[in-house]
Amino acid sequence: MTALVRDLTDDQARTALPCKWGEVDPDVLPAWVAEMDYAIAEPVVEALQRAVAAGMTGYPTARVGGPLGAAYAAFAARQFGHDVDPDRVVPTVDVTAGVRFALEVLAPAGGLVFPVPGYSPQLAMAEITGRERLDLTLDPDAARAELDLDHLDRLLADGARVLLLTQPHNPWGRAFTRAELEGVRDVVLRRGGFVVSDEIHAPLVLDGREHVSYLDVEGTAEHAVALVSASKAFGIAGLRCAQLVTASDRLHQALVSAPAARNESWSVLAVEASVAAYTHGDAWLEALRRRLADQRDLLERLLAARLPLARLRPVEATYLAWVDLRAYGHDDPAAVALERGRVRLAPGHDYHPGLPGHVRLNFATSAARLTEIVRRLEVALG
Repeated sequence: MTALVRDLTDDQARTALPCKWGEVDPDVLPAWVAEMDYAIAEPVVEALQRAVAAGMTGYPTARVGGPLGAAYAAFAARQFGHDVDPDRVVPTVDVTAGVRFALEVLAPAGGLVFPVPGYSPQLAMAEITGRERLDLTLDPDAARAELDLDHLDRLLADGARVLLLTQPHNPWGRAFTRAELEGVRDVVLRRGGFVVSDEIHAPLVLDGREHVSYLDVEGTAEHAVALVSASKAFGIAGLRCAQLVTASDRLHQALVSAPAARNESWSVLAVEASVAAYTHGDAWLEALRRRLADQRDLLERLLAARLPLARLRPVEATYLAWVDLRAYGHDDPAAVALERGRVRLAPGHDYHPGLPGHVRLNFATSAARLTEIVRRLEVALG
């Protein structure tokens, strides 16, 4: 089944992924930005070809629900066992824009709690929306990446109002359990908070683990919104379409009643691609998850053999590994890797300002390329 997932050659990747591959010199291997070095799933390609042939390059419809809502609701039911009302699926341009929209329209005024290390563009989300950012910091020496619920409780008790939750988490690689999310719910309900749940990596939970949408936890409907997308799982981020999902008529009406200028316009082609991915992409997605699990296991073996002092927490979801390289003595190992090894990684301080010695490594590539990435990293840090 993994044969459904086809590796791009270097030349193909440079054409297909102009950011990831185009922003590095030809002798540099890129493992930084969150894009996969795999060809797009055939059902998505076919849908895009039909749409372009039909001239579907105009403005999108502003209608919520519709084919996109129905496709996502059916996908969520099959993949996650999550009951979604298709008429409460609202399109937006991408997940980060959707987070901003939700914060501006739905969330109460007050401080924004953000788990760090966290997705770097969202570090600025509090400032952009006129809030104070309050970091819920992961202990870099903790054996397991977990949300500190006592700390969350203190932050909300002291006046914070919103939790921006990324789950599955980037870059921790965690797929939070239902029990963990119930713990979050209990704190948020006790303190009268609100949750914006970024679930862009939901389809990429590995090893048969369960993805639990925060909205699928009992008692969350009136204080939460989820952001979902086919972009990461199906490699279509550049097409620009995500979805806001609510389980409350009140919150849904607030979204659809907001001025159109608050919700950036999405792409007609992205809607067609997303519907195809959600409707016809299950086999490809299953093959992708198996490939990513194989790549993660290979990375673990390579690090154990070549960089035994590297610390890698178990990756339960995503194709991103949060790697602790402090033992090798470099505050910015990503800079060292680029200069000495000609491999580009994402520097850890982009996800946790002030934290030394960490990198985020994207392993969604070929086995040969990943092996070379780690070999070069060994040369650079050795």
